[in-house]
Amino acid sequence: MPRLSRARAAVVRPWLLLAPALIVLAVLLLWPLVRVFLFSLQDYGLREITTGEPNWIGTANYAEILTSPELWTVVLPNTVGFAVLSVAGTVAFGTGVAVLLASLGTFWRTVTSSAIMAAWAMPAVTGTYVWVWIFDADRGVFNDVLMGLGLLDDPTNWFTDRWSFYAIVLLNVIHHGFPFVAITVLAGLLGVPKEMLEAAEMDGAGSFRRFFSIIVPQLRQVFAVVIILSTIWDFKVFAQVYLMPGGAGSNRSVLNLGVWSYVESFGQNRYGFGSAIAVLLTLLLLAITAVYVRTVLAEEER
Repeated sequence: MPRLSRARAAVVRPWLLLAPALIVLAVLLLWPLVRVFLFSLQDYGLREITTGEPNWIGTANYAEILTSPELWTVVLPNTVGFAVLSVAGTVAFGTGVAVLLASLGTFWRTVTSSAIMAAWAMPAVTGTYVWVWIFDADRGVFNDVLMGLGLLDDPTNWFTDRWSFYAIVLLNVIHHGFPFVAITVLAGLLGVPKEMLEAAEMDGAGSFRRFFSIIVPQLRQVFAVVIILSTIWDFKVFAQVYLMPGGAGSNRSVLNLGVWSYVESFGQNRYGFGSAIAVLLTLLLLAITAVYVRTVLAEEER
């Protein structure tokens, strides 16, 4: 009996220690998620906020979203297409920077790593306004350079076109996200046995062959982590789109899921409809997170 009690205590004790943190998380995260889901089942607007009376409509908001042409022709292509390109660009550029850092000496590696981490430490809002200034139609550096080279006759507003708009957002997100990839991949690179690389070099393998045949397999788990985390972050990009000229809803061709939810909720006062969009985005991120956890666990079992 005492042995059974000790076994039960061993099972219960970790949960008792975690209970305060779990309660705080439930209050701060779980309850707001439940409220958003309940709002998504209502036609919730200013009248409902004033009267406090719910207006239940079931899954009508979800049906409207899934049958909306705007979702399939604008919002979803913008969200998914941008996420794919930004993840590919961030991981590729970050990996290139990591390889460069690995080739430097300890002093210059430390100096360079500290410099690029400044980009990661910069708030998304600040970084976005810097890029807006660079591509500004009237005072932007980019237009001045192109006109100085004779490539443009008049200033161009790069934020009105859907493709140039997202090209600027892509530069913004890659610039802000590559330090994380670079430092993470660098940590993996420094752990690759030098004997393997030296043996491959002696056998005549070039730098590209050594990278793809030795380094990439050794860093499979590292790449899995940075790719999936970058995917989660880039699917829910908000500030980098919303703060761009036209990104707050005036140019509906550049909406993504996060901004669409915000615009419908606080711009159109359709809080139920916006909440339904937020629920769908949350489910999408949960699916990606599940893939991430499964990938990490599978890598650990190898």
